[in-house]
This record gives sequence, C-alpha cells and structure tokens, in this order.
Amino acid sequence: MSDKVLVVEDEPALQETLAYNLRRQGYEVLTAANGLKAVEIARAERPDAVVLDVMLPGLDGFEVSRILRQEMNAPILMLTARDEEVDKIVGLEVGADDYITKPFSMRELLARVKAALRRVRLDREEVAADAKAEATAAGQTLTFGDLTIDLTRREVRRAGAVLPLKPKEFELLLFLARNRGMVLSRDLILERVWGWDFAGDSRTVDVHVRWLREKIEPTPAQPVRIITVRGAGYRFEG
Repeated sequence: MSDKVLVVEDEPALQETLAYNLRRQGYEVLTAANGLKAVEIARAERPDAVVLDVMLPGLDGFEVSRILRQEMNAPILMLTARDEEVDKIVGLEVGADDYITKPFSMRELLARVKAALRRVRLDREEVAADAKAEATAAGQTLTFGDLTIDLTRREVRRAGAVLPLKPKEFELLLFLARNRGMVLSRDLILERVWGWDFAGDSRTVDVHVRWLREKIEPTPAQPVRIITVRGAGYRFEG
C-alpha cells in the first residue's frame, strides 16, 4: 500500500503543487487548508507523514503539531516562511521532526518526506530486531529498581504501572539503558536513535530526554536516572 501523506497548507496554489508532486511520487495525498480540518483528517485517516505549514488560519501549525504528536507518531515536516531559531525550537518542543524554510525546492521537500518515511520503517524494523535479540539473549525485560523495560511488549513500567511512552521515547530509553553508566554524546544518540540521515539537530535529544524524565524520574527537576554530563551528553544510571 502507498504511504499516506497529509498536506496542510492554506495557500491554494502551493497546496495543489505539493499534492501534485507527492502523488507523482506514488503517495496517497490528503489535504487540509486550516488547522482544525487537519486535526480532523489526521484522526480519521492516520497519515504516515504530515507536511504542515506553520502559518494557518485558526489553529496554527505549532498547535496542530502539538495535538497530533500526542495522538500519533507520524513524522511531521513543518513549512515556515521564517528562518528564526526560536521557531525551530518551538517546533521541536511541540513534536516536529523536520523543518524546511520557504521558498524551497520541490526536490528537497520530496527528499525530506522520503527520508522521514524511510526512517520510520527502518526504526520499526531495527527496534523489532533488537528487541527480539535482546529478549532471546538476556530474557524479556531490563529492570532498574522500580523501572522495568519489557522488550517483547515494548512497554515500560514504573512501580507496576505502564508508562505512556511514544515509540521514539521507548527507543531512546532502551538505547540509554543498554549503555548504562556510559556517557553518550547527543550526536551519538541522534545517530543511533534517529538515524544518520536525520535532518534535525541535537536539541531533539534534549527535548525527548526532558519528556522521558517527566515519566520515569521520581523528581524530574532532580533526575537520578538520566544524568546530564555537562559539555558531554547523558548517562543512564537506572
């Protein structure tokens, strides 16, 4: 089946151009011209990727990204007419996976969409293979105090309660846990968890670490499991 891409763009000519070129690449394309409609379509159709303009009537792209990231894990590529650092930081905070600044070449956008979808497939295959191998070699779970990582079920429990981790949060925690006690740089984490061709930067790691701490740390503001090593990266202490 073809991958399904949702294009959210309020400028009719650009929306039509994006949809046309994506369909030429073999994708099934859904379109929306405002944030509310985008959320409605995404919930109903569960797209494999989202191309999302920042400046939209009603809900803007940041708010749409925040909502979608809470409900699904499709990669989100944000389109923005501004190339300001703060926009990229906000986008990462609300769950965007990649950015492209207008004006952009259609070839670049298509390449970014293709790379994002490929990363999702590779991540799923790699994590499934790693989980199977880990479960075979060392049992089905990794345990650190009241924190348990179930590799077969892809579940994390704290004090017996299942934590609502997103797939990328689970993969990040698993990578950190497998390298317990080692200082891991942000670049290494980015390469191993997101893939060498990921177009984002190391702030993606910081954002996901913060999300993880909110779920696995007894006191997120004073972490004892995921430790920041200033100027170096992160160390997992369990």
